Amino acid sequence: MTVMSATAPARQQKPDAAPQSGARLLISTLENLGVEVLFGYPGGAIMPVYDALAGSKLKHILVRHEQGAAFAADAYARKSGKVGVCMATSGPGATNLVTGIANAMMDSVPLVCITGNVAQGLMGTDAFQEIDILGVTLPIVKHSVIVRHPADIPAAVEEAFHIAASG
Repeated sequence: MTVMSATAPARQQKPDAAPQSGARLLISTLENLGVEVLFGYPGGAIMPVYDALAGSKLKHILVRHEQGAAFAADAYARKSGKVGVCMATSGPGATNLVTGIANAMMDSVPLVCITGNVAQGLMGTDAFQEIDILGVTLPIVKHSVIVRHPADIPAAVEEAFHIAASG
């Protein structure tokens, strides 16, 4: 994930509440932050998020290439004054966002990019479509971390939006 925090404290769930999936937590957090539209291209590691979009208030704009998602989110942010949001799968999907991320960074455009990743147990094993996207994007983002626990998603996303919108 390009701009999420693994250091954020876990949210406590009510004892009687059924645990929500990380994908559902992400979508509800984006809705709570006032996100209206996001741009993306589906792929294996991000598919649970696309499944969670069903029935959501969020409008998803399907692009033909991940680079288009980053540039579309950039343009949306410039025009609306809001944080632009884009999504891609792991590996090549994530690296295809890089040019758009760099462009947004150079022009101080608020952009939050969300990527899928391989399962935690496969990280560092050269798994299918695994890449160190955190390392790749480190020089071109203000904030970049991997969220390892679903309960950390709301606080991490809120932090990412705060940082993105803070100039």
